[in-house]
Amino acid sequence: MRQPDSKFQAKWADCFQRLLLSVCLASVSLASVAQVDNVSLPDMGASADSILSRKEEEEYARTLLMQMRAYDVLVEDPLIAGYFSDMGYRLVSYSDRPDKAFTFVVLDEDVVNAFAAPGGVIALFSEMILTADDESEIAGVLAHEIAHITQLHLYRTLEKTREMTIPIALAMLGLVLAGGGGGEAIQGALAGGTAAIQQAQINFTRQHEAEADRIGIRTLSQAGYDPNGMAGFFEELNRVSRSMGEGPPEYLRTHPVTVSRIAEARDRSRNMPSAEYQNQRNFFLMQARLRSLVADTPDEVLIYYDDRKRRADIDQDQVEAIEYGRAIALQQQTHYEEARKILESLQAFRPHLAFELQLADLDRQAGSVAAALERLDALYNNFPGNHAIVMLYGRTLLQERDEELAEKAQTILGEQLLRRQEDPKLLELYAQAAEFSGNSIRASESIAEAYYLRGQIYDAVRQLTRLSEKEDLTYYQRARIAARLDQMRETMIELDMDMEEG
Repeated sequence: MRQPDSKFQAKWADCFQRLLLSVCLASVSLASVAQVDNVSLPDMGASADSILSRKEEEEYARTLLMQMRAYDVLVEDPLIAGYFSDMGYRLVSYSDRPDKAFTFVVLDEDVVNAFAAPGGVIALFSEMILTADDESEIAGVLAHEIAHITQLHLYRTLEKTREMTIPIALAMLGLVLAGGGGGEAIQGALAGGTAAIQQAQINFTRQHEAEADRIGIRTLSQAGYDPNGMAGFFEELNRVSRSMGEGPPEYLRTHPVTVSRIAEARDRSRNMPSAEYQNQRNFFLMQARLRSLVADTPDEVLIYYDDRKRRADIDQDQVEAIEYGRAIALQQQTHYEEARKILESLQAFRPHLAFELQLADLDRQAGSVAAALERLDALYNNFPGNHAIVMLYGRTLLQERDEELAEKAQTILGEQLLRRQEDPKLLELYAQAAEFSGNSIRASESIAEAYYLRGQIYDAVRQLTRLSEKEDLTYYQRARIAARLDQMRETMIELDMDMEEG
């Protein structure tokens, strides 16, 4: 995991003392200390929903994402991120609050966990996804976390701890990420803070968990997923942890599961309609892609799939996913022809966008840029606006550093930026395109925005400050840069960052 620069990290460390009182607020489910029984809840009435304004929620979400990027734990692969975001938004559309803003992310963390945070940020850890047997299990986890947000479980505590600030929330998240994502990692860091935690009344109780189960299962069913997914995943995690003789996975520590709780979930599921929305193929493909991208080495992936292929309980969808994952690993090893044979065979048998994109990426990486561009041009015209296609198309157009191709890339990426203004990878590509096509001002502005979104605020301010000192700026360019600098400096003030460092 990449660590933030020392100044960035020191700032969140400065917030640590203020963190103790409101430690529970950054996450419903990260810390094992957050299971306290018999805590009386305040009589909230309708006030809990008004604790944070929409603007404040948006700011929480935006700044938490900046922190995640600063620690380099976000899985930013467009196919993977898009798939699980789509799953989350589908569930939200059937929830009690389809109008509420959510952000769904995947974190590259070798821990079976997930959490919900203020501002509607819901994170799945990569190991959670890799452990699941099917899409309904992960959909069940998401539905449960969505219910924590829609039922205002986070805001019950926030009502009592008005001193919660964005720096405190970020310090909490920084501790969690630096400790590998587990609740026990921060529990040690909080030693001696028990009195403060009790004072904050950490009240994510079993009643909250039961409510999130009940509402989550209903949402799961209404969205067309198998309503048994949630209970099934809990059972599987319990079984695996017992058979391995280890402590329970992090998710079970933060979401204690009893036999009666699983039985209640099973009973509720039996009264729900059967699953209508079945797309296990997409889930298995994205699961395989994730495994190949987050593994330490391609060899590790190939060994895993060689073993998996020998199992008798896999179906055709899983066989395809295994081969797809193997092709990605082989490409990482530069065994291009072997990877190509697998991908072409998969595409010929049952076409899928993931196979076609991987073939284009293979062509690009192998140096066959013209072939890659031909394939991507057709995909771009057939699926306009598809983010995964746009990103690979842009990257391939820029590979030759040709000015004409760079101008085309700038147009394509610029159109995508109209819909995704806060995507740092997109901004970085756009900056390259602008630079190669001779638009150095736009390139500098875009890279500054990418720095900012990755939590490198000092670097962003320095970038724009240097740019503002150029003598050949037009009036409009100078005004635009000055306005953005003012906004960034205002953010530094809100985060209590030293302005002189910028």
